[in-house]
Amino acid sequence: MPTEILMPALSPTMEEGTLAKWLVKEGDTIQSGDLIAEIETDKATMEFEAVDEGTVGKILIAEGSEGVKVNTPIAVLLEEGESADDITTAAAQPEAAAAADAGAAAASGGGSDAPAAPATPAPAAAAADGSRIFASPLARRIAADKGLDLSALSGSGPRGRIVKADVENASAAAPQAAAKPVAAAPAPAAAAPAGPSADMVAKMYETRSFEEVKLDGMRKTIAARLTEAKQTVPHFYLRRDIQLDALLKFRAQLNKQLETRGVKLSVNDFIIKAVALALQAVPDANAVWAGDRVLKMKASDVAVAVAIEGGLFTPVLQDSELKSLSALSAEMKDLAARARDRKLAPHEYQGGSFAISNLGMFGIDNFDAIVNPPHAGILAVGAGSKKPVVGADGELKVATVMSVTMSVDHRVIDGALGAQLLQAIVENLENPMVMLA
Repeated sequence: MPTEILMPALSPTMEEGTLAKWLVKEGDTIQSGDLIAEIETDKATMEFEAVDEGTVGKILIAEGSEGVKVNTPIAVLLEEGESADDITTAAAQPEAAAAADAGAAAASGGGSDAPAAPATPAPAAAAADGSRIFASPLARRIAADKGLDLSALSGSGPRGRIVKADVENASAAAPQAAAKPVAAAPAPAAAAPAGPSADMVAKMYETRSFEEVKLDGMRKTIAARLTEAKQTVPHFYLRRDIQLDALLKFRAQLNKQLETRGVKLSVNDFIIKAVALALQAVPDANAVWAGDRVLKMKASDVAVAVAIEGGLFTPVLQDSELKSLSALSAEMKDLAARARDRKLAPHEYQGGSFAISNLGMFGIDNFDAIVNPPHAGILAVGAGSKKPVVGADGELKVATVMSVTMSVDHRVIDGALGAQLLQAIVENLENPMVMLA
């Protein structure tokens, strides 16, 4: 039977995507590993490779289609000896089976007033040990109709794939193997509305002039994740002022020495290093929330928010505690540039245990950032500005002061532990030479 090519999950959190471009056309012969399409996720556009070999018999989803759910059939692949007629036949068989079932129900005296429910494909099956069962979509539908357990069948198709004949043979040999009907699960309670509906908002502003901006995948994901974070993560906030004069002086000296190498360190590079070392100094705070447990991380994987058109990325600098300031600077510049071009791979912006969001370059004095689960905290960094301060000797002086706010997930980090982490960050930034030790 023809093989359906399904919309892939290109990241662990991907639920739908945009089929941006087809790189093949109907009739093309492809091999395993060939690039066949470009898929746009919420964060990046990635190339999709073929898993099987064969001929592209039919493209089911046109390029440019948005909101294509993961595991939705997007094309049909024909194996040797198969033709386009097989695609039509395969599509017609479930409809014929449904019609036959309806006729049988009527003949046996079943009520005819209620409309017959449309046949739906069986969900992807899994064996008892959690491993995936490979079966054709038609085999899954027939097995669902007959109540057969796919995990009990052996496949005769390519690579052990369960096909129509395997299911029909099993049905004929062991009709008693039909699965027992399962009681329907109670319907979940309706969620409370999150605010005015789209129609209500449109009605509210119908007399005003406006431009409607369609939400792309990134904006939808940001809206969903941050709404969830603010509703489910118990935030608390810790604030400190940091004197930057020693750091600025030290940075100027380093940049002068690194000038011949084309390296120019930013204050943000020092902040990344300070956070990474602080997470090592306070290891209990280097953790993430995992639903029913806390995962204490060994390395300092620091995420840094990067603003792009229409949204933001948080690329992750792994093992930041082991890298030099110049290495962190170069890596951050590379990640930021590729983030703005939406060229980051999922593993480059997923993960991490702690994040940094710096709006100081926009003149923001201070702000409160939202924790991005499963991170346990995020440091919101404001601008450094000249302020009067009282020195250690009691005299009034002028210093460059930067205000920071650390937002913390109270499920992972308690107040005293959060204060220790923030203290370690402050000490690293006010004594920058210690970070090179």
